Amino acid sequence: MFFVDQLILVAGVLLLIGILSSKISARVGVPVLVLFLLLGMLAGSEGVGGLAFEDYKLAHGIGTLALALILFDGGLSTHIADVRAVWKPAMLLATVGVLLTAVVTGLAAYWVLDITLLEGMLLGSIVGSTDAAAVFSILRSGGTGLPKRLQATLEIESGSNDPMAIFLTIGCIEAIAQPTADWSALLTLFLMQMVLGGIFGIGMGYAGAKLVNRVELGASGLYPVLTCTICLLTFGITAQIGGSGFLAVYLAGVTMGNSRLVYRSGILGYHDAAAWLCQITMFVVLGLLCYPSQLMSVGVQSLIICVVLVFIARPVAVLVTLLPFFRMRWQELTFLSWVGLKGAVPITLATFPLMLGTPQAPLLFNVVFFIVVVSALVQGSSLSMVARWLGLSTPMIPTPAATLEISSLRHVDGEVVDYLVDSASRAAGRKVRELAMPDGVVIAMVVRDDQIIPPQGRTEIRAGDHVIVVLRPGSRPLVDQVFGGHEEGCGELPMSIEFPLRGSTTIGEMQEFYGLQLDVPADTTLDEVLRRRVDRHRPATNQAMRFGPLVLRIRSINEDGEIERVGMTILPEHEIANYEHEVNAADHAQVAEIAATAPVVAPPKAS
Repeated sequence: MFFVDQLILVAGVLLLIGILSSKISARVGVPVLVLFLLLGMLAGSEGVGGLAFEDYKLAHGIGTLALALILFDGGLSTHIADVRAVWKPAMLLATVGVLLTAVVTGLAAYWVLDITLLEGMLLGSIVGSTDAAAVFSILRSGGTGLPKRLQATLEIESGSNDPMAIFLTIGCIEAIAQPTADWSALLTLFLMQMVLGGIFGIGMGYAGAKLVNRVELGASGLYPVLTCTICLLTFGITAQIGGSGFLAVYLAGVTMGNSRLVYRSGILGYHDAAAWLCQITMFVVLGLLCYPSQLMSVGVQSLIICVVLVFIARPVAVLVTLLPFFRMRWQELTFLSWVGLKGAVPITLATFPLMLGTPQAPLLFNVVFFIVVVSALVQGSSLSMVARWLGLSTPMIPTPAATLEISSLRHVDGEVVDYLVDSASRAAGRKVRELAMPDGVVIAMVVRDDQIIPPQGRTEIRAGDHVIVVLRPGSRPLVDQVFGGHEEGCGELPMSIEFPLRGSTTIGEMQEFYGLQLDVPADTTLDEVLRRRVDRHRPATNQAMRFGPLVLRIRSINEDGEIERVGMTILPEHEIANYEHEVNAADHAQVAEIAATAPVVAPPKAS
């Protein structure tokens, strides 16, 4: 065999074992990234594989490429509403939080390892950030959900804290090599990383979405390749001009993921697969760099530093950055303190001192590797347990088995979704005509036991059925609620999105199928609710009213004057509170006005 033949064989075996280990991970409760690292260690020079690998530059290159694709995939799955809701606390954690974590951990390393203060600060900087690959992997592949704000904070923090970690790492390396290093130049570097990364990330995301939608490619399989090319160009161009490529690809992913894209499900499926492949490759390669015998020699010191990092440094960073500025429950602060997961980023950053010949570089690499393994094992495997203990655990929303795209018409505003109905679904045991489906949604086919059932009004939906639904993308969250679990098993409906509903939809159906609690008789229709608050004789399109936590807007009226289509928007909590305050104030003002204009009636004279 040629060398390349052997390399392909070894790569195939390692990938196969890595894929199988992902199934083992869910059963034994160990994060999959730990198994990938252990797989690399077993294949290394001191393991059963005997593969000698010490090319730190190649490992750094593989890690950088893999992280770029992983961050881009994470951005594609991030909703812009979540970014708007939590960007302030997430950015504080990504900057000030990383700095505080690095300082506290660096002081511990300086004392425990008996190294210089700058070398301790270098180690603290390397492990100071929360790793995006670890967070995305554990949060999105686990069986436990989290409150939307909390999960979004963790994901956005981990996706945007790399510039701060890189800045601190490079700064400490420069200061060790040149004690008279210009810190103002390093600060300028950090600002350029953040600003240019943000500008080019968002700009390339918008440009990429327009390019994907406008270019005419001969094969649908080329569109995911095009988005991957946009990811690589975004990283390369941004890094070339001095910005943060990691931040840029994450923001480009967020921008493109929240834009309308042709062949969307194919693009998302491709990048999800690419992210898994990158995780396996990256962690196996980083595991190959490790020598278990060297890890054991620094095990005790590394464990002490890890305890300081997990139980002191991260909690201090969370409390100092978030407690004075944001109203968060102590359970949320505790969970954020616990889930400061470490992964590929610290190991990749630990290759910087090795490549640049920094003193104590091998010691720092071994300590960082040990901390990453312990952090992933302890924090990653206990995430679900801690969430349940703090009362933050929520059931995962079941995802449809498949999404089929209407690919013959590229720019059609719709999609075909295959829902697998389980026993907890709201639709199970219901007839088709009894389902309160949004306007413009059609059940096209029901598949039961390898048989196709043409849906009619009297057709009953049963557990185990595959229900093929044709819908507009804006209706997807509501339809997910209908075919998802009962109230305790469904997530919150997204805000700032207008959902199309029929005017004949009753309040009872909205409460039963969408989990909305409204203080109105159950048999009242949306048409009747709107007519009571607007001109009942002459309702007009675009007239709107606030109704509890909702805004209802008339979208169309039929020839008989009945309200046919209604747009529903869910208000954020702070707007609901402001609205209730305005209503109370208006009520008090109306009472005062009535009292002031009422005629004065003299009391009867005593006889």
